Amino acid sequence: MSLNHAEFIVTGFEEMSIAEKAFLGSLMKADYLLKDTVVQPEQLASTRHQELMRRMVEWNREGKNIDLISLTTLPDLENFGGMSYLAELLSFADLERFEGMEKLILDSWKEREKRNILSVAAHNDWEIAKVIAELDGINQSKVDDHTSLQQALLTIYEAPWEEQTILQAATTGINKLDEMTGGFQEGEVTIIAARPSMGKTDVMLHFAKMSGWAGYLPLIFSLEMPEKLITKRLIASTGGFNRSKMRDPKRLLSENQKNNWANVIGHLNETHIQIFDGSGQTVAEMRAKTRKMMNQYPNKKPILFIDYLTLIQPGQIYGGNSHQQVTEISKSLKTMAKDFKCPVICLAQLNRSVESRADKRPMMSDIRESGSVEQDADVILFLYREAYYDKESQDNTLDIIVSKNRNGSVGYISVNYNKYTGEIVE
Repeated sequence: MSLNHAEFIVTGFEEMSIAEKAFLGSLMKADYLLKDTVVQPEQLASTRHQELMRRMVEWNREGKNIDLISLTTLPDLENFGGMSYLAELLSFADLERFEGMEKLILDSWKEREKRNILSVAAHNDWEIAKVIAELDGINQSKVDDHTSLQQALLTIYEAPWEEQTILQAATTGINKLDEMTGGFQEGEVTIIAARPSMGKTDVMLHFAKMSGWAGYLPLIFSLEMPEKLITKRLIASTGGFNRSKMRDPKRLLSENQKNNWANVIGHLNETHIQIFDGSGQTVAEMRAKTRKMMNQYPNKKPILFIDYLTLIQPGQIYGGNSHQQVTEISKSLKTMAKDFKCPVICLAQLNRSVESRADKRPMMSDIRESGSVEQDADVILFLYREAYYDKESQDNTLDIIVSKNRNGSVGYISVNYNKYTGEIVE
């Protein structure tokens, strides 16, 4: 028998209530999930649940435990249903289905927001372009990852017979840079900063490949460049192919290059690089995706590459204050590196002030909103090419300037950079 409209609403509400109870109960059972979840308190349907999650977030920021015993000390405990209701929430906890609960809550929130937008639009006679823009903004709030159990089991199948590889530091693939910095250390944040078109992305992809071949699990969060372009760049730099030929490989590649194509693909496949190319990702979304990849590749240590800093979506808007937004993001990256015990490498743009100086080698103050970045980063690398400013120059030198190194020396090293293929050579 089919449900009438009223029954459907009640059933949907009950389903959402159970999902929110299981979500909050899971946070009480494993409070580390508070740092990973992409759900915000205001996205819960129940106002009581919203306020309870806000308290949890506040306590977590203050370093307090989030569990049943701790929460019973809330001064307004009765407003949340008392200890019996908190115990009920804990009984609904289900860590294995946590991501499913998040998706259900977010999907329900999106539908409510869409209805609100359409109602306001109709009341205020919005133009259709504004309505579409608002609806698109709601649809961007997502963590778009999916792993089937079959795929996860295949990954872990050989685990009882495999040696666990313990890696101390990820190589940069450049010996002199490794000697200076010790490689990419776990728990550390490295900032790679340069002007546009200086070679930041190619350097990042070089580091990603090298760490992957050395046994790490490189996770690339590309907030601007789509996955297909990243993949083509990786192939071009690995195979020594001119990037312009990647637009039409069948017509433009030579026979020798075509014969080498399969070897290049096979060699790149061994890096196990994972690419996430959603725009406007938050650090919380990156954390959730990283934890998922760590579960999928339990024997590999992750190393995170983010392109780039000011494209990361902050957790809150701060009234458009970009300095406060960058401060929040910078501290969140450092926390993520420490929590996951992995290196985090993030690209950053330099402001235009460098162009007005006679000596155009970058300095710390050239990083956009540099204060918090300079404070939170463990290593800061600047990239500089003389040929960038002298278009007639045939010099392929790229200087990697180690401007900050918390646990080592500063200075610079030079490498050969092929701007046509993206290849970095010592």
